[in-house]
Amino acid sequence: MAELGQGVIAKMRTRLEGGLAQYQLPLGDTEVDMSSLIGSVLKIEFGGAIHCVHCQRKTKKSFSQGYCYPCFQKLAQCDSCIVSPEKCHYFVGTCREPAWGEEHCLRDHIVYLSNTSALKVGITRGTQVPTRWIDQGAVQALPIFRVSNRLQSGLVETVFKAHVADKTSWQAMLKAEPEPMNLAAERDRLVAVCQAELDTLVEQFGGQSIQALQESATDIRFQVEQYPEKVKAFNLDKLPLAEGTLVGIKGQYLIFDTGVINMRKYGGYELRLSA
Repeated sequence: MAELGQGVIAKMRTRLEGGLAQYQLPLGDTEVDMSSLIGSVLKIEFGGAIHCVHCQRKTKKSFSQGYCYPCFQKLAQCDSCIVSPEKCHYFVGTCREPAWGEEHCLRDHIVYLSNTSALKVGITRGTQVPTRWIDQGAVQALPIFRVSNRLQSGLVETVFKAHVADKTSWQAMLKAEPEPMNLAAERDRLVAVCQAELDTLVEQFGGQSIQALQESATDIRFQVEQYPEKVKAFNLDKLPLAEGTLVGIKGQYLIFDTGVINMRKYGGYELRLSA
């Protein structure tokens, strides 16, 4: 096998070209075009070294997809409100890093519906469209609200969570292509059901803070030659080798004929990639 690169990795960089998701893997000092390797036999080897994605120090264990324990404890980007945005506590003065919060949380956010393995609601910063959708393996996505900050996006999402899922079933997402949905019709249905609670939020924050959108859905295609009948994930911490024919890429997962691997999970790991 020929070595394609060795070094610390980060989650795959994505872009949308003509509706098709394209992937680059940051690996040490280079980036590997993973999309061009579909159909190739690949070997991913973990040598045992893990570096924090924030401070770069070596760590024996990775927390929250790539952080050492001290950074996990102190960084705002590792706080529980990142997973649960309705718990954002910037406005009560207890944000771990107010400057970071101002840069990342006090920005316009998008509340959206997407079709991954099924219908779901989600949020993302406006600058992360369509990256967030590709990372989740969504084949369709539709922005439904633009809001002024992360807290408000979480509160709107919470209203919808009573009626639609807010999590992706990654196993189902990797096993098949979901049936197309009329996301605009789903938006109208959910907004009608949630209208009273949405009106309360608009009254609380003002009409300019929570704005309904009437946009078209984005369709996303993924290069997958073969979906697995049974999803089996590689675990580099238990067995430091993933090998097989790369038959597709979806979300942040490489799909081999021998199993799947979530590359985002191994941010900060020092890996060797061969083909």
